Amino acid sequence: MARLYHVPLSPFCRKVRLCLAEKRIECELVEERYWEQNAEFLRRNPAGKVPVLQLNGRTMSESTPICEYLEEMNPSPALMPRGADARYEVRRLVAWFDDKFHHEVTANLLYERVNKKITKQGFPDSRNVKAGARAIKYHLDYMARLLDRRRWLAGDVMTLADFAAAAHISALDYISDVDWHRSEVVRDWYAKIKSRPAFRGILADQVPGFPPPPHYADLDF
Repeated sequence: MARLYHVPLSPFCRKVRLCLAEKRIECELVEERYWEQNAEFLRRNPAGKVPVLQLNGRTMSESTPICEYLEEMNPSPALMPRGADARYEVRRLVAWFDDKFHHEVTANLLYERVNKKITKQGFPDSRNVKAGARAIKYHLDYMARLLDRRRWLAGDVMTLADFAAAAHISALDYISDVDWHRSEVVRDWYAKIKSRPAFRGILADQVPGFPPPPHYADLDF
């Protein structure tokens, strides 16, 4: 059985969890207080970050290489298209959400509102929260433009790009930071992806001191 060291609201951990679940790979989840930087965890990943996946006798870090490893070792159901152009678009969007969206939105909303309290790093910086609230509107509009001409974010089939986006969006939805009235097409996309069996574990997450809103686990919002 695989073992994943994670924290529940980490979008990078959630992306790996979604891939594991979609490919029906049984996995033991171990919550890791990575901010404590204990010696045992640093032996698993000297970078001191989650996720860390133990599978097939290997210990792996960094969410995107993990997901691509899972894809290569377990190609069905496919999360990467076959053509070079289509694969490029998936990778571009994964990078968009894990880099640009993460720095402009997730870090300014989720990390300020939740991570600072959990890791005892002080109170949220209101300037960062306001910046994140502005930035998420731009990103939701960008997603809407993509979905106006595609069934899924990267094309006509669901891919790793959708899981990368949903990992961030679901973590923000847990703290009610997504305006679902802004775009009907984005709302429909999220309803479609969160109804997949792979999402069940994500929707069951509970973080002490931070109860999710009633709509969080509601497949019909």
